[in-house]
Amino acid sequence: MVPRILRPRVEEHLKLFPAVGILGPRQVGKTTLARTFAAAGPEGVPNRSSRSTPGIYLDLENPADRARLAEGSGYLEAVRDKLVVLDEIHRAPDLFRELRGIIDRRIWRGEKAGQFLILGSASMELMRQASESLAGRIGYLELGPLDVREVGAREFMSLWSRGGFPPSFLAPTDEASALWRENFIRTYLERDIPELGPRIPAQTLRRFWTMLAHSQGGLWNASNLARSLAVDGKTVARYLDLMVDLLLVRRLQPIHVNVRKRLVKSPRIYVRDSGILHALLGIPHLDHLLGHPVAGASWEGFAIETLIRAAPDRLSPPGFYRTATGVEIDLVLEVPGPQTWAIEIKRSLAPRVSKGFRIALEDVRPDKTFLVYGGDERYPLGGGVEVIGLRALAAELASLGW
Repeated sequence: MVPRILRPRVEEHLKLFPAVGILGPRQVGKTTLARTFAAAGPEGVPNRSSRSTPGIYLDLENPADRARLAEGSGYLEAVRDKLVVLDEIHRAPDLFRELRGIIDRRIWRGEKAGQFLILGSASMELMRQASESLAGRIGYLELGPLDVREVGAREFMSLWSRGGFPPSFLAPTDEASALWRENFIRTYLERDIPELGPRIPAQTLRRFWTMLAHSQGGLWNASNLARSLAVDGKTVARYLDLMVDLLLVRRLQPIHVNVRKRLVKSPRIYVRDSGILHALLGIPHLDHLLGHPVAGASWEGFAIETLIRAAPDRLSPPGFYRTATGVEIDLVLEVPGPQTWAIEIKRSLAPRVSKGFRIALEDVRPDKTFLVYGGDERYPLGGGVEVIGLRALAAELASLGW
């Protein structure tokens, strides 16, 4: 198992909240991480030292485990001294109401936090149910695919090419990795999404997802996509909301500063995992990627996803800056301090900033400016711009705390 950097944060949340929710796409490693806390299965690791007994893992896709919760409050009260992991909780939405009553009774009795670890494959259903039933009783964390802080320096390019889903990244060959990703996409479209509720033809959603991949990092244009799919603008916007809710697509919003310029209002759209992006575009391995027209946009999305995940949770929503004339900054972060960081992303090993970027800096006036590139050396470029590698900047953001 690849050690996950989210683990200490899960431990901290379990000390603070009666329930902790871990959200993330399927196959991203939620169950593996949760089993290390619940000690379920032969390879389980005892959970927190404050507990004397191992926890319980319940997979709600398993009929036998669902049957154990038929009388949920009775069973869960009987195992009140153990951490209970509830995987794929959207399979039993009524359980949220029972959890609220159980948690409230335990709070009244003065029992410790860290009673339930809830796993969900999408933010959509889980957040809706919990907002109704567990408000104030649950803390949420998102587990994404592996990122540069979780792999070795020699595996950096492979991570970009294959993406961070563990079965894809750890596959024995590029061909096996590409095959896994293709089957992951097909399974999501044909089984997982319909089970979550939306009844959208798999072929239509595949075309939509692929169109987003072809325009990786582009501005959202609902009318063009709607025309291509022969649907209306509201329908294509609903498709985008779905993919964002499933944590498969990122919608990066523009920031607005008080300047007398016409700023873009449309968000930028990124397929969040670079490996899934390459699978949608039929790019099987790194050699093909390096010569493909999408390489620059793919690297940009890969870097943006890495940096957003490394940044502290308490910052303002990340964004980008762009005027109608094309003056832009790829990523703007508000970090604790408070400070504004402006980040430009280039794949070149000899990066240079454009005149448009310099103009954008005069508009935004950030406290720090970085140019992330494909190398590892760190050096000043002039004008307050510092050239830095992706791994180093991710580590610097992570050092700011949660």
